[in-house]
Amino acid sequence: MKIKDVRALDVKELEHKLDERYKELFNLRFQWEAGQLVDNNRLTAVRRDIARMKTILREREIAALAAGQRQGEAK
Repeated sequence: MKIKDVRALDVKELEHKLDERYKELFNLRFQWEAGQLVDNNRLTAVRRDIARMKTILREREIAALAAGQRQGEAK
């Protein structure tokens, strides 16, 4: 998933996709341990997707806090 696609999602969709990726990562790790994983690169791709999503969520959280502080200073 490209960063542009991740940024286009709203928070609810992003959290839903993040949950899906965690489940996929769990299944991939299970397949890895069982020796059934065909595409080893998928593990890396899913981990990077998770990192991208968490980064965007954190950026939005920081932006919301900063906006709240600016409003508090203006009062």
